[in-house]
Amino acid sequence: MSTDTRRRSGPDSRRARARRRQGRGFLLAFGAVLLALVLVGGVGGVVAVAQGPRVTDVQVDPDAAVSASGSRVILTTTQSLEKIDAAQVEVEPATPFTVDTSGRSVGIRFTLPLRDDSDYRVTVRDVKGLGAGPGSTLVETFRTPPLQAFLMQRGTPEGDTIFRTDLEGKAGLPVFTDPHIEDFRATANHLVISTRDDDRARVIVTDLDGENRRELALPGPGFVSNLQSADRGERIGFTFSDANLGAAGGRESRLFTASAATDDAPVEVGLNGGDVRIADWRFVPDTDSMLVLTFDSRLLLTDALGGNAAPLGSAVAIDGIARGSSVAIVERLEGVREIDLTDGSEQALAAPVDPPGSPGRATPVPGAGAGTVRSFADIGEDGAYRSTIVGHVDTDGAVRQLLDVPGTDTVLQTCVSPSGRYAAVLVAPKAVDNPFDRYQLPLPGKLLTHLVDIDTGEQLVALQGFDLSWCQVPPG
Repeated sequence: MSTDTRRRSGPDSRRARARRRQGRGFLLAFGAVLLALVLVGGVGGVVAVAQGPRVTDVQVDPDAAVSASGSRVILTTTQSLEKIDAAQVEVEPATPFTVDTSGRSVGIRFTLPLRDDSDYRVTVRDVKGLGAGPGSTLVETFRTPPLQAFLMQRGTPEGDTIFRTDLEGKAGLPVFTDPHIEDFRATANHLVISTRDDDRARVIVTDLDGENRRELALPGPGFVSNLQSADRGERIGFTFSDANLGAAGGRESRLFTASAATDDAPVEVGLNGGDVRIADWRFVPDTDSMLVLTFDSRLLLTDALGGNAAPLGSAVAIDGIARGSSVAIVERLEGVREIDLTDGSEQALAAPVDPPGSPGRATPVPGAGAGTVRSFADIGEDGAYRSTIVGHVDTDGAVRQLLDVPGTDTVLQTCVSPSGRYAAVLVAPKAVDNPFDRYQLPLPGKLLTHLVDIDTGEQLVALQGFDLSWCQVPPG
């Protein structure tokens, strides 16, 4: 045997063969693991397809859902989805909604605010992934929180004060105080407060907790009235009159709009033709439009600029537009009418059947076919004022009593909560001995806001104060 052959058969050669065997072993083991992973992944994919889409993430904001329309439940699943039809979706308790599908997600948008302090269940049936596989049922539950609201008291020891309160009146929290508050409204994220400093009008914007106070620039010295806020977002509006209004002219009851989210100055809504002074107005829910009634009784549907206002005939008063609706209740000379603002069509509002008195304004309740809340003056045969009956009137005219206010008291306003669950009735007790204050928006010194469950007629509480933030317009 040669020396070279012995070298190749020595220790170094043996180590090289061992390394080659270890390398082959590692490759075989790695291949086995890789194959196992592929098989497991394939089996997992097959299982996922066999089971149908499953929920991996849920997005829902119950707090926002009870205060405004447009909130959503978004279910994200394991697969890209075929289009979901509204017929596949059930929401309990029942509420109107729309459905959209995008990639692996399905979104359910509620077109009205949800009921407070309630358990909701969303069920989506026969949900299928793109391509193949069986359908599955997706279920999500959530609970909405108890409803809160803002209201105001004038003349407290600290001054005029805006409170945040629950529906039991046990958790009143002062959030803003000023020596002279005329009126206020709440937007999605702000309080907008009309005040007067001696003879100067101010519009103050704060966060919902009353912090970060700032002031909107008004058109000049003057008077702010009929402050309103849109049902969603940050849009506000008010009418403005110059302080020096007189025979020489000036701006009187002109409509201005602004955003509570910016420091931009309010912009006047210009109207063409006729008297441009505004007697009453409303935001149209879920749009940028406004319904306005001028001093010369023209009813107009306008955008924020006002140049393209559409005439809707003449009217005496605007009773209201329910949240989530495009149907306005308007008083014309020929009677109370329902006007569909999408096409201008109209019909008579169902007259109350066997009314308990002379009917007053109709406050629409949110929801299709939900009817109205109306006040009825009960006057005896001798002409004596006996009481005011506040009742719910359904679409067939049937009246169901909600509150009986004695004749010694005066009903100043009725409002409805965002979901249509509750009615708020503003009452001045013992009206003869309850004198009005000297504000620009004068009100009796003592005021109670009665909250009533519309479905059951149960009275929840009587809160001291007025201007409950559900109300879309000032009292009066």
